[in-house]
Amino acid sequence: MRIVYIHQFFATRESSLGLIRSYEFGRRMVEAGHEVIVITSSSRLPEHFSERLFSRGEIDGIDVRSVRVSYSNYMGYARRIVSFLAFTAGATWLALRAPRPDVVFATSTPLTVGVPGVIAAALRRTPFVFEVRDLWPEAAIQMGALRRKGVLARVAKSLERFLYRRSAAVIALSPGMAEGVVAEGYPAERVHTIPNSCDLDLFHPGPKDGELVERFGLDGRFVVGYAGAIGPSNAVQDSVPKAARILKERGRDDIVFLVAGDGKSLPEIRQVKERDRLDNLLLVGPMPKRDVPRLTRTADALMTLFADVPILFTNSPNKFFDGLATGRPMIVNSPGWTRDLVEESGAGLYVPPGDGRALADAIEQLADDPDRVREMGDRARRLAEKRFGRDDLARQVIDVLESVRTSR
Repeated sequence: MRIVYIHQFFATRESSLGLIRSYEFGRRMVEAGHEVIVITSSSRLPEHFSERLFSRGEIDGIDVRSVRVSYSNYMGYARRIVSFLAFTAGATWLALRAPRPDVVFATSTPLTVGVPGVIAAALRRTPFVFEVRDLWPEAAIQMGALRRKGVLARVAKSLERFLYRRSAAVIALSPGMAEGVVAEGYPAERVHTIPNSCDLDLFHPGPKDGELVERFGLDGRFVVGYAGAIGPSNAVQDSVPKAARILKERGRDDIVFLVAGDGKSLPEIRQVKERDRLDNLLLVGPMPKRDVPRLTRTADALMTLFADVPILFTNSPNKFFDGLATGRPMIVNSPGWTRDLVEESGAGLYVPPGDGRALADAIEQLADDPDRVREMGDRARRLAEKRFGRDDLARQVIDVLESVRTSR
């Protein structure tokens, strides 16, 4: 079948961001014999995709068609909205010029990415499938980007319900997201929970990376790693510097934080690090996805952190699944399904969000119990292989797309 796959932030393993679900699924769709046309922006693609307003190229068998639209994690909310609307217009044009698809598949965020999908599906008389990666606009409302009773929030809420109504099926990335979709009146039997997944070939257990160990002086130290966005929703700034300070005060020079990533909160963390002379907090900047496994293997434990905002507890974070695949204990602070996963499987620990002391205590426990660390790491890898392999979950996505095509 021919699939038009719309994602504003399509990225490959060369990107410094971890949003490669569309690339990995698209690649597997091609391998399964399907034709995949990805419609995206130029913001996460190689530079030559930004040379013209509309560009086209092939990436691993995927027909990639892009519109030149800029986006940055440092943008304010107003500029982000402009970026979203610009992509919506350009993507609609590209979707209508593409060969007639058997199914149109759009994946958020932003929520507006569904608009070109609905228009293309309606005018080409083909089914539309919507993938929900975040519960927008509720996430924006709870994070303070939109006022709950404001005009923009009401418009976004109406758009959300419209997109659900126009969808032949909805794919949600976590049980909590699926519940949120159903709560808006969408039929539960047409919601499919297919979470983010583990790239078992890219991330796997192994020895620490010698170059990173030497560069950052990690030999003989217990390394706590983090690789991902560093923004208000991730709240790394709320607990990691405090935990680093507490561990330093306790004389635990054998424990060090290795944090890779970029975002609006990074300058704040740098300021605190310099002010408090936290030489046990290493900020290494953004890393291409292909290099992130070097960091995860170098870590003895890995963190997945979010702000204390209820809607964020439904998240299905890439960094969590990367850590499982690497076979490292996972420290999570969301009292949602990731907590249930690590506690039920024995693959990690939960600490309350924003609690730097609890984070320091948990890390100290692990640093003093290498046998427990090894056991948790083994359990993490088994969980990755058993439930979250990318090949298996890609097949589930393909099955959903094929089912709506045949039932059209």
